[in-house]
Amino acid sequence: MSGGLFRIYALAYLVFLYAPIVLLPMFAFNDGTVIAFPLQGFTTRWFSAMWEAPGLGPALRNSLIIAVSSAVIATALGIFAARASTRYRFAGKGPLMGLIMLPLVLPEIIVAVSLLVVLLALGIPLSLFTIILGHVLMATPFAIAILTSSFQSLDLSLEEAAYDLGETPISAFRLVILPLVMPGIISSLLISFTLSLDEFIIAFFLGGTQVTLPVYIFSQFRFPQSVPVIMALGTVLVAASILLLVLAEYARRRGVARSGGTDTGGFL
Repeated sequence: MSGGLFRIYALAYLVFLYAPIVLLPMFAFNDGTVIAFPLQGFTTRWFSAMWEAPGLGPALRNSLIIAVSSAVIATALGIFAARASTRYRFAGKGPLMGLIMLPLVLPEIIVAVSLLVVLLALGIPLSLFTIILGHVLMATPFAIAILTSSFQSLDLSLEEAAYDLGETPISAFRLVILPLVMPGIISSLLISFTLSLDEFIIAFFLGGTQVTLPVYIFSQFRFPQSVPVIMALGTVLVAASILLLVLAEYARRRGVARSGGTDTGGFL
């Protein structure tokens, strides 16, 4: 009996979680302008109208600039932190790593408001740069979590062999360690890019006059005639996010297999 109840609960949870994702493309291909059942017919005109929507191009460009910059910076910081936490022992390592990982559990609205207050107090104007700062803060813990797994699965004897062959710590890191953790780096880049591309709250508070793609989508819901176009845009974004997550998980598993470590679970 308990097993049957658990299966019912799991099924209901999955339906609640993924039903909106299933409904999104249904309405994106619906010929009607009203988001309601019954559907009016099949059409692809909303996808064509999506690229003609005013303001979409600049918003998409801003989001790509922010996402690429945030992913690169967060991954670079994640490499340093993951390397230090897995290879060395130093005073205060536990509290320090806990502080770095704190944005994982803090509500985004609290982080956004706090950053806004600090930036305004420092006299820093709101722009794409301030959004990048916020996204780096949010993405770095995810990058550290991914890269820590990659560094932990490394065989230390490979690094020691490089030292025995005359390599310096820097050259051993560049020639031996980085190639082994490269799948983890790629996975971190993809996850950080996806998180930044889809993030709304920090971009809304710290963007000033600069509009990102999620903020643009939010603003368009004020106009009923734009809703089908937003459904089409959302479908494209969901498909792109799923593709990036699959690629990130593939890179992570490939990295674990190359390093000979144990797979302790991932995104999929």
